[in-house]
Amino acid sequence: MQEFWTMFTELIDRVLGMISNRAPVIFLALMIFFVGLWLAAIAKALVRRALQFRRNDPEFSLLIGRIVQWTVAFFALLFATQQIGVDITAFLAGLGILGFTLGFALQDISKNFISGILMLLQKPFSLGDTIEVSGFNGTVLNITLRDTLMMTADGLRVRIPNGDILTKPILNFSKLLRRRIQLTFGVGYDSDLEQVRTLIRETISAIPGLVAEPQPEIVFESFAEYSIRVRVAYWYDEKQTNYPKALDAGISGLKMAFDKANIEMPVPYRELRVSKNGDLRQLNGSADALAASRQRDPEANAVPK
Repeated sequence: MQEFWTMFTELIDRVLGMISNRAPVIFLALMIFFVGLWLAAIAKALVRRALQFRRNDPEFSLLIGRIVQWTVAFFALLFATQQIGVDITAFLAGLGILGFTLGFALQDISKNFISGILMLLQKPFSLGDTIEVSGFNGTVLNITLRDTLMMTADGLRVRIPNGDILTKPILNFSKLLRRRIQLTFGVGYDSDLEQVRTLIRETISAIPGLVAEPQPEIVFESFAEYSIRVRVAYWYDEKQTNYPKALDAGISGLKMAFDKANIEMPVPYRELRVSKNGDLRQLNGSADALAASRQRDPEANAVPK
């Protein structure tokens, strides 16, 4: 027992002697460490304030602030231990190998995690926005560091990994102040084109939410086989209406206006005709062309396909 006590006191004396001899270095290392902790706390507060100023989620701001705080404190600890003579080269090498191994094994998770951080910083969309990404169209319900939860128009809930969202085009309909709708259809060759133009302009001008500028665009594009092709484009205000309503108003309004003005919108017809000798003929054309063909061959039996 006496020998153990003697060895213990000698060890204490050695430690105290080493501390007394290296007191300035140890004091410097402690100062570096505590100053590093102070800087880490300041960095955390600055990051949280900056993220909250950009109206980021409070939990996300707290998470990023803590990551910054731990990072600064970790480097302060490394620098402090280096001051007292500890070789941290081997430690850093082992840490790098460990990080590489974990990064390779968890590359998908890490990719989604980093993508989630970038998305929450850049904010390409917010909760409640209607977006289209990765082939899905719906409303954003929740954004996490791993994935984004959306609800489609059919009521389906879809979770899309953030890595897929960040690497693909994002169409955000909620960020639009106005949007354009384009309709293409045909009118008959016997139509008065100026009457058609005037009728289209009056019908489109009556659509709720239509913006005055730019004005609706009405273009007669080409001579098709059965009709003259018309392209109509108009803009509407997203705050007053939405895409389905503006599209429905345009199509239904034009159809009713054309019917009222007796303006034909030809569509191709196809008939199969069986003659008396059993020959089968296929006729393609408009309704008027097929009617003329029936007059030339009244005895043929028309069988619609």
